[in-house]
Amino acid sequence: MPTVRLMPPRFFTLIAAQFFSALADNALLIVGMALLREMGEPAWWAPLLKLCFTVAYVALAPAVGLIADAWPKVALMTVMNALKAVGVGAMALGLSPLAAFAVVGIAASCYAPAKYGLITEIVPPSRLVAANGWIEVSVVCSVLLGTLLGGLLVSPWWMGGVSAWLSGEAAGCTGGWTPSPLTASLLALLLIYALAALLQGLVPESGVRYPPAPRRPMAVLADFLRANAALWRDRLGGRLSLSMTTLFWGAGATLQLAVLQWSQEVLGLRLNQGAYLQATVAIGVVIGAGLSGRWIPLHQSLRVMPLGLLLGLLMLATPWVRSLDWALPAMVLVGAVGGAMVVPMNALLQHRGVQLLSAGRSIAVQGFNENGSILLMLGSYALLQACGVPIVWLMSGLGLFVSLCVMVLMWRRRGQPLPHSECASGPA
Repeated sequence: MPTVRLMPPRFFTLIAAQFFSALADNALLIVGMALLREMGEPAWWAPLLKLCFTVAYVALAPAVGLIADAWPKVALMTVMNALKAVGVGAMALGLSPLAAFAVVGIAASCYAPAKYGLITEIVPPSRLVAANGWIEVSVVCSVLLGTLLGGLLVSPWWMGGVSAWLSGEAAGCTGGWTPSPLTASLLALLLIYALAALLQGLVPESGVRYPPAPRRPMAVLADFLRANAALWRDRLGGRLSLSMTTLFWGAGATLQLAVLQWSQEVLGLRLNQGAYLQATVAIGVVIGAGLSGRWIPLHQSLRVMPLGLLLGLLMLATPWVRSLDWALPAMVLVGAVGGAMVVPMNALLQHRGVQLLSAGRSIAVQGFNENGSILLMLGSYALLQACGVPIVWLMSGLGLFVSLCVMVLMWRRRGQPLPHSECASGPA
């Protein structure tokens, strides 16, 4: 586990606030999939939920970084938590799950650069890997517990209990109309978003201010394109770390949905049981992120690149497992390798981004590329699934793709070590 030494107290309040917000986000995905199934939609609609959630990260990327730099970050995060609650509440009232996920995605796309930007403002560069270890452990714990919570909220135990209660006392108070048990699931998630907003309000602002940003649409777009190009041109770690994190998050988002489908088709589990299996990946990520946050210094970040190759090979082999007894440790191992790889890469990318750009701009560029990768990979996954490609071949193909991409990046990195002095220094 990353050390608490030298971490400002407000950092841990921020960790708690984003944990509950992300907890509800991850549970919402499972509940949304159950809603689609209840509506009679085909299985390949499930990736569309994630697509609708992610599209705002790409479409709004030129603006969200500037917004995060222009607004007090804590206030912006609190408002975005409220917007998430609006989207979930609208879904409980009958709004299409796809439209509701688009609203929640808009809020999340503005929340992310504010959160990571605030981290770079309150944590010294020497503690950025440890800070990212904490934030990634927190995020993955929210994935783990959010997935478990989502599984609980669609489980026969919950659905049966809520249905019995609604058809009894509640039916007499609604004029004969009995809402779906999944409506109660959505209301439970609203309470979690409210708790996240409450904690967020307790985080003090950093006080950091940036020069005025352009406001005209074309100027905003030009500013974003310059920032994006600057990170991709950076030879001191920006290009490689951005490539690795972009690949990781695209593959990770696809794997998240693929595991749910694989667990049902190959292992014969129910949706809620598949969610519990998916959670074991998060357990592994917690372990890997904690270890790398503790032991990998910023100037050695690129040494974890071979873990990306190992991750791809594990993703290629795991779907051929037919036994739950073997599937559980395999999923934990996949998560551990991925977590150990992504934390140093993310810290290096943030460090170079702050030196070259500003906190909000660099996170917005990172979000644009990573979520563009998610859109492309999820879109391809949904298309192949709609065409009837078996889930085992889909997952193996994803692992092969990751392995080949990492091999190319490792080959291009030859002879380009990251100078210690650049990583040890503060922001330029």
